Amino acid sequence: MSLKLVFVLLGLAGVVGIGLGYFLRYLVSLGKRGSVELEIKRKLLEAQEEGNKIIENAEKKTKELLEESRNETREREEKGKKTEERLIKKEELLDKRQQDIDQAAEDLKKNVAEIETERQATEELKQKREEALEGVARLTEEEARQELLKDIEKKHEEDLVVRMRKLDMNGREQLEKKAQDILVTTIHRLGNNVSSDVMSSSVDLPSEDVKGKIIGKEGRNIKAFERATGVEVVIDDTPGSIILSSFDPVRRAVAKLALERLIKDGRIQPARIEEEAEKSRQEINNIIKEKGEQAAYDAGVFNLDPRVISILGRLHFRTSYGQNVLQHSVEMAHIAGMLAEELGADVAIAKAGALVHDIGKAVDHEIQGTHVEIGRRILQKFGADEAIVKAMQAHHEEYPYETVESIIVQVADAVSGSRPGARRDTVENYLKRLADLENIATSFSGVEKAYAIQAGREIRIFVKPETVSDLEARTLARDIANKVEAELKYPGEIKVNVIREQRVIEFAR
Repeated sequence: MSLKLVFVLLGLAGVVGIGLGYFLRYLVSLGKRGSVELEIKRKLLEAQEEGNKIIENAEKKTKELLEESRNETREREEKGKKTEERLIKKEELLDKRQQDIDQAAEDLKKNVAEIETERQATEELKQKREEALEGVARLTEEEARQELLKDIEKKHEEDLVVRMRKLDMNGREQLEKKAQDILVTTIHRLGNNVSSDVMSSSVDLPSEDVKGKIIGKEGRNIKAFERATGVEVVIDDTPGSIILSSFDPVRRAVAKLALERLIKDGRIQPARIEEEAEKSRQEINNIIKEKGEQAAYDAGVFNLDPRVISILGRLHFRTSYGQNVLQHSVEMAHIAGMLAEELGADVAIAKAGALVHDIGKAVDHEIQGTHVEIGRRILQKFGADEAIVKAMQAHHEEYPYETVESIIVQVADAVSGSRPGARRDTVENYLKRLADLENIATSFSGVEKAYAIQAGREIRIFVKPETVSDLEARTLARDIANKVEAELKYPGEIKVNVIREQRVIEFAR
């Protein structure tokens, strides 16, 4: 076989191979196209079935919504029909009522016309009779009435006198009964108990170890505390508490507040004690202001100067015969207001006069004069209404009763103070003795402070070291003891303790 034939055969074989490859590829493409078309048909059938389901669900939902809408429409129509029927009935009822009203108005007009006609006829008849009587008696109506009254008065003169006396007595009895009813009602409406101050205050302790800190080394802390506050510290076997004793409630309040702060802080030493005592005094002054404002608010008095209210708050720490003076003043304000309301007086003036009637007691230990006179000067100084001054100044009859409100204030004071249990005379006398004891001590020159402690069995006196020497302190103690013996009455004996302490202070700069 020649080489050329070989090449020809190879070429034919290549052509046949290429044609066979294209033929096989064509057959394969036809198979794939058939499977794709089948898949497309399957997808179309599934989509058609899904669409049919959606359409069926939509139709079903539409039917349900249509049915609900029809039901709602039917209910609304029924409600509308019922409402319409009610409105029709109301209109018919209103029409009927209007007809009745119109008929009644017509009947009333007819009755008024008939009455007016009869009245005119009566007036004419009356006038004719009066003219006839005047013609007969030759007297006018007034003259006839006067003659008749004279005859009756002359005939029954004695009976009239007796009747007048009886009416006068009945009137007085009724007035007295009315006054008693007003007072009894007022007392019943404000018959609250009046709390009286005690002589001691208790301070709770977190532990028993605190007692040792309060006492301090060789009693230094407790001595410094008593000197700074003026109260007696009683430390006994009672667990968890310390007693502060003093007849002065302001001192007790300052001491209690200072001691509570010292216990909470934990640093209990003389310097801290003096610092906390001073801070406590300032806070008590703020409390005094708040108490005055609260008392004015409770009493319903709002026209007083703020400075007067601040002075009034000091009465919170003042007692009179065991009765808290500020509570007593507020109670009096309520009583005076009730009495003024019953009697037709000025309620605001009566309340204000009652509230400040004892304001002089807040500073009577600092200013000379009776508490009434001091109170007048305070009110006049701070521009209080003159009617308020007149209302308060007569409650002890030092000044005349110039207004009805002044009498009401005096009556309210008597009612508040005379109720059973309101006051305790023995306590007041005891407190007065302690105050007199301190006043005797402070009357000597060189005395800085004086505190009555131990229920009045001891008076502790602090002197100025720059003016009183050690020898003069001994002499001073003897002089004070002699004066106490001469001027005061007391059971047992009183210890006069004069304390002189020299302090030198310098600053390192």
